[in-house]
Amino acid sequence: MRGGLYSVYCAAVFTLLASAVLTVNLFLPGLRARRRVAGGFARAFLRAAGIPFSVHGAERLPREPCVVVANHASYLDGIVAIAALPPDFAFVIKSEMVRVPLASLLLRRLGSEFVERYDVKRGATDARRMLKRAARGQSLVFFPEGTFDEMRQIGKFMRGAFATAARTGMPVVAIAIHGTRDVLPSGTVRIRRRPIKVEVLEVLRGADARGRSRELIGRAVGEPLA
Repeated sequence: MRGGLYSVYCAAVFTLLASAVLTVNLFLPGLRARRRVAGGFARAFLRAAGIPFSVHGAERLPREPCVVVANHASYLDGIVAIAALPPDFAFVIKSEMVRVPLASLLLRRLGSEFVERYDVKRGATDARRMLKRAARGQSLVFFPEGTFDEMRQIGKFMRGAFATAARTGMPVVAIAIHGTRDVLPSGTVRIRRRPIKVEVLEVLRGADARGRSRELIGRAVGEPLA
């Protein structure tokens, strides 16, 4: 009973804050300013929910444009990444989110990129558009597993993030997100109060960035590679 009431409280707080950040960002000029507002509201949600939140190794983020790759274990991962990262990053998101009207509107206002995963022709068009933004110096955030489920493991990493990094000469930054699987597991809407930590692991360059980042993240979060 208590857990159910806590989940309802968290859902109400999230809805309220999400509505507020959407309203503000509809009128706020400047992409960086809108991202800063979104990061502040994300941190406010975690505080209001009583979820301990920390970021480690932020000093490792390069000053130059980069491609961040992180593990994906929960619907909370995007919120947590926005809360943890500076307002310099565009998030690469599956195109299915376009069909969620208010969420897609907010994500567009934050400069997110939507990428088709199943239609090859549309996916190629999306990838070219994303590559052009990266070539102009836009840092990007990918969840290269693409999805998540109940299994405690690091899924296979899709190539998009690493192809973008290779073609633009950007470094790849491996980031581990700890705890979101325990706070909001796959297949449930029941939220639990558990600590969440974001850990910037290593800046990677070269052809082995895909395999190396997956190994680093798996080791950091203590989950096997699928």
